[in-house]
Amino acid sequence: MTAQPTVRPLVLDDFIPFRLSYTSNLVSERVARAYEALFGLTIPQWRLVAVVAETGGISQGEIGQRTRMDKVTVSRAAIGLVERGLLDRCDNPGDKRSHLLVLTGAGRALYADVAPKARDLEARIFAGFGAEEIAGFVAMLRRIDAATAALD
Repeated sequence: MTAQPTVRPLVLDDFIPFRLSYTSNLVSERVARAYEALFGLTIPQWRLVAVVAETGGISQGEIGQRTRMDKVTVSRAAIGLVERGLLDRCDNPGDKRSHLLVLTGAGRALYADVAPKARDLEARIFAGFGAEEIAGFVAMLRRIDAATAALD
């Protein structure tokens, strides 16, 4: 009779995927309260505004790929932003089946107001960490992204 290997119990609080999710949710909840209170934006809406501002114009499918948000979340956020006059839809010369989302003048003004506050909130969250720690943390996150993507 062979001995069964000892299985280490799963303690959720020590399980790294859980820790990543928990911390991400904690930060996102704090950010969401700030964006909602100051600008009436949800996190998905802010992410759309930021990605569109970075790119100048982008399809909803590309937004989903860049942000890891599902199609329904991207679509709902886009509809809300178009209704508020912050985004416009325009023809996509690269793909006639889709359109590009672009910021309106009001959307650019909103981004100009939100972006510095987002950076300030980031600075407050990470104020207790040194530049080297933050750089190492970001590098580790990117490595985790790559390792996870490689599992596919």
